[in-house]
Order: sequence, then C-alpha cells, then structure tokens
Amino acid sequence: MRCVIQRVRSAKVHTGSEELAAIQTGLLIFLGVEAKDGEKDAAYLAGKIANLRVFPDAGGLMNLSVADVNGEILLVSEFTLLGDCKKGNRPSFTRAAGPEHANALYERLARMLKEAGLRVQTGRFRAEMDVSLVNHGPVTILIDSRKAF
Repeated sequence: MRCVIQRVRSAKVHTGSEELAAIQTGLLIFLGVEAKDGEKDAAYLAGKIANLRVFPDAGGLMNLSVADVNGEILLVSEFTLLGDCKKGNRPSFTRAAGPEHANALYERLARMLKEAGLRVQTGRFRAEMDVSLVNHGPVTILIDSRKAF
C-alpha cells in the first residue's frame, strides 16, 4: 500500500455537487493499493499514520501527531499512486489491486484508524472526485508499506 499524506488546515471531497466529506486541521491521505497487499500492509500504514509526528509543538518542531492536535483524517482512494511511468509516457497500472481487493483494504485501513481513536472520513471508492485542500506547511509525506522509498 502506498500513500501520500498532506498536513492540512482543511480539506474536502466532492463528487458532482455532492460534498462527500470535509475536515479541518488534520491529514488528507491519498491511498493506493497493490495487488499483493494484505492485512499486514494495512496494519503497517495504520500504525505509521496514527503516530506520524508532523504537527508543530509549542516550539515549532514537528513533534505532535494528528491525535495530539485533535485533528481529523480524510482518506481518499487513489489507484493512480501505483502508476509506473518507467516505460513510455502513459502510466501502467498493472501493479494496482483489482476493485474488490482494493476497496476491502481501503475500508480496513479506515476501520483501523478509527479503532486507534482517530476521527476518519472517506471519499467514495471508484468515484471521480474533486478534492480541495489547504496544505499547511506545506507538509507532504510519502509512505509505502513495502518500504519502496
């Protein structure tokens, strides 16, 4: 599983004219699921996300987690994170999980984060969405459960 995490002052996701979710201070997380991913990958990401210290403390150092600042999480599925651009100019998505497997792990990660005591909202799986955000910092972190980077 691969994710792009952005520290935000606010974020929301729409599909058409319908607002699906909106958060204030917290983390906007885009998640891509590989075909080989499983429960261990979701658990790894849940632990990393819940404990990720990217919010400033009183001294301005990134020492606080999303829970420490009473923040929220907006989790958005994005299979394009698995796009491979090594050959040619059109990304290949052969490593991306099929919809059923990807959705199960997306929902599992959301549940794990909630079980960790975090407030989590989600986009709509497989929907074309408009995501808007105010990136705070900017702070953007990449995490891969297979530690590819």
